[in-house]
Amino acid sequence: MDLPVETAASAAGGDHRQQRRRTCTAGCGRPMTVCLCHTLPLTPLPTATKIVILHHPHERRHKLATVPLLSKCLLNCEIIVGRKLKHGQSELLDSLHDQASENPNLTLDRAFYLFPGPEALPLVEVNQTYSCLDDAGRDGDGVVLIVFDGTWKHAKEMVIASLPFLSKFAVQVCLDFDTAVDGGTIFDSELILRKEPFGGCMSTMEAVARSVRVLEPNGIDIESRIIEVLRAMVSFQAGFLKHLRPRPKLVKNDFEKNKKDQC
Repeated sequence: MDLPVETAASAAGGDHRQQRRRTCTAGCGRPMTVCLCHTLPLTPLPTATKIVILHHPHERRHKLATVPLLSKCLLNCEIIVGRKLKHGQSELLDSLHDQASENPNLTLDRAFYLFPGPEALPLVEVNQTYSCLDDAGRDGDGVVLIVFDGTWKHAKEMVIASLPFLSKFAVQVCLDFDTAVDGGTIFDSELILRKEPFGGCMSTMEAVARSVRVLEPNGIDIESRIIEVLRAMVSFQAGFLKHLRPRPKLVKNDFEKNKKDQC
């Protein structure tokens, strides 16, 4: 029996909503309508570099979080959910902390935490100086890269809160950045998901990809695979956005302000 038009339309709408709510449980974990399984590596990519990410609790609920996808791209990727790093969260970090505490004169040349700042060393120079990947003195242990995932305000708070633990064994490094240049938006780049505070800032996923490029012998290939996933994610998101225009009220207020300044 044919359904009435309104009933059929309601059923179709319900099916569409149900499809949007369905998630890909076997792959990317995203809604089926924006599934990214086709961009993910068939198996997580192995790296000599060990990635440890402190994932802010708020990011777990954010639809634009890149860390869940990043963990499906890289094999040696450990995620810690929290607001600061401390003893007892990671066996790897605990061992580095304990080793440094027992040997105060130990050179800090294995663990690095990524965050821009005036005292941060460029990652490229650090890699060249310490010859991290070829240092036989460390019995083949790879570099440990620690990354903070959250809004820039949260990330800064996470770094500061983690320093009592982190400063014992890790050195601050950074990628290129410029605080004098405004950060980009999703309309400026195919790799930006959220508004960045200044030039050189990027998502956690892109930052890890750029870092792996520097630290790994086949870093260019690994970087391209990660960037491919990020580019597809941004492309999906951009399809739901429109360029924002100033509201008439705001334009009027600016006009009146300029008029008063001239008087």
